Amino acid sequence: MSGDEQETFRVGLTADFFGDDGTLKFKDMGLSLLEQQGHIEYAPFAAHFPEIGVEQIQGIHGIIALTPTVTAASVAQADDLLAISRFGVGFDMVDVEACTQADVAVLITVGAVDRPVAEATIGWMISLTHHVRVKDTLLRQGRWDERTGYMGRELRDRTFGAVGLGGIARETLRLLSVFGMKQPLAYDPYLDAAGAAALGVELVALDELMERADFVSIHCPLSDATRGLIGAAELAKMRPDAYLLNTARGGIVDEDALYEALKQGRIAGAALDCFVGEPITAPHRFAEFDNVLLAPHSIAWTEELFRDIGRTACKYMVDLSLGQRLERGVVNPEVFDRPGFQEKWKRIHL
Repeated sequence: MSGDEQETFRVGLTADFFGDDGTLKFKDMGLSLLEQQGHIEYAPFAAHFPEIGVEQIQGIHGIIALTPTVTAASVAQADDLLAISRFGVGFDMVDVEACTQADVAVLITVGAVDRPVAEATIGWMISLTHHVRVKDTLLRQGRWDERTGYMGRELRDRTFGAVGLGGIARETLRLLSVFGMKQPLAYDPYLDAAGAAALGVELVALDELMERADFVSIHCPLSDATRGLIGAAELAKMRPDAYLLNTARGGIVDEDALYEALKQGRIAGAALDCFVGEPITAPHRFAEFDNVLLAPHSIAWTEELFRDIGRTACKYMVDLSLGQRLERGVVNPEVFDRPGFQEKWKRIHL
């Protein structure tokens, strides 16, 4: 696509990027990339709703969305909307099929989250095995002499098991390579043994991973195929000195089954960043366990994360505004060839 005249390309940001006073909550989310383009205007939505409303997308060509869901109703009148870019890599809150039928591309910021989530995962692994939470409490409560009851263990000679071997898991393995761990395991039905071997990973069935891994770390998206993937049967295969970590999505792990496993002391502990029914606005039942670390789906939130995700999302908008077909980060790439999408796209280039 090309054209000498450029219509204004309007980008909407969901209101949860901004505080009540209208200021941006985050230090840097790449908006300078939009500001450098004279043909692009951006503005926050006037209000925050759990679901993007059809009235919010009117006259908007692109949306950068933090937490709201996108339903068929959201895109029912997407006469101008070309794309919705999720601020991250999860898209379970987006009705992708409805977006495709409405000629709207669904974008995710591939690669931008790999390093911070990997760092957070390893930080949690060390915190769990060294009993950081409990030891902090011991000193705060003057219980010095109880420290011998909480002997830690190193990552050295232990086995990391990744459920899903995408970018985040691979970056985690890269960072873990200096800790002297055993050969990592992975369960990923979309990867063959040769591909895993090239990464230095042993590809195994899920049951075998649950049995052998010292750390079972979830790194797959939430989908119909992965919902409830880690249930009572899978947790029962874990060793009593093994830990479960979930930095992916709530719903992949059966929370009832995990609660029972922790209550009965059948696993060593867990670290959870994701939950069913987010946002969690009351004390969670997992908070009763000293061997569980919790975070409100933000353990990997860093200034660098928001900068890199934001720059990726904003670059998508710039490329679309210039008529460039995106080759990366598109969940529904077939949308680019739909006549309805092409017609909307051409209107930007008079």
